Amino acid sequence: MGHRDHTEGTVSEQELMVVDAANVIGSRPNGWWRDRPAAVLRLITGLARCRRDSEDIVVVVEGSARMGVGVGLLEGIRVTHAPGSADDEIVRIVADATAESGRSVTVVTADRELRDRTTELGARLLRPSALWERLERAS
Repeated sequence: MGHRDHTEGTVSEQELMVVDAANVIGSRPNGWWRDRPAAVLRLITGLARCRRDSEDIVVVVEGSARMGVGVGLLEGIRVTHAPGSADDEIVRIVADATAESGRSVTVVTADRELRDRTTELGARLLRPSALWERLERAS
């Protein structure tokens, strides 16, 4: 996962973006509630189009949206099914990633409690609206 930076002589890790799928999808009133699995697939497809080479992306899915996507890699995006709360799974992922030296983590969510829990671990935040803008520029 890491790559050598020859100018510095150090190993730096890929950036990690952790996406709270339900929160991001729910931030737009576009009928997503009629087919949650399809909404998750549209999000993942959009993320695959705009993914940077220096970035790993994990999409955390919970509830009925899990029915439409399997666990693992889908279009270069890692999909994780939350065994319980998506928030708890995101916090676990961030804690594991920030424990690695040099790992830069960004969490995409508007959930205030989740934002607090992940920034305490050193994560940066990106609002769903900013992610949607990035996805629209890539399409």
